[in-house]
Amino acid sequence: MDEKQRWSATQPACSPSLAACMATRGSLTEYLMATGHPFAVDVLAQGQTAIYPDEAELLQISAKQAVYARHVRLMLNGEAVVVARSITLQDSQAWRPILERGSRSLGLTLFGGLPGLGREALQFLQTAAPHPLHTLASAYDTQHAAQLGARRCRFTLANSPLLVSEVFLPALENYLR
Repeated sequence: MDEKQRWSATQPACSPSLAACMATRGSLTEYLMATGHPFAVDVLAQGQTAIYPDEAELLQISAKQAVYARHVRLMLNGEAVVVARSITLQDSQAWRPILERGSRSLGLTLFGGLPGLGREALQFLQTAAPHPLHTLASAYDTQHAAQLGARRCRFTLANSPLLVSEVFLPALENYLR
């Protein structure tokens, strides 16, 4: 991974409408639904997978340890606007049942008053190849952007971590005001 691509508390440069969307502290699902366009979640993959090096560092686990992941596309009007990756420990009793939710939005649960939920500050990244999040998201980027804005947040429930990373596709700009 490119060592220049580091997560930061500072948002990457982008349009004011995208910056507002990326900085929202509430549910991204609710933010997208508020655009008035039909919203949907499309599950791309779910199950055991390799952890990315920067994720292992944040979760304080070995980079060789497998994790449980859920990859989704968030859609507006049938168009992919965000690609998200949520990961937890393979044996997490707290998060596995929450992640095994089909096409229901994770955001509505995370911001729905879940008792005992902890949330850390947002981190941001202007991601480009060969970062694995960029690789994941670029498959759904019809504009083939060289760089994509991303954010991530670490949640805890019953002392178990969940890392949610979201990559914002250029098509999102068409729906923001």
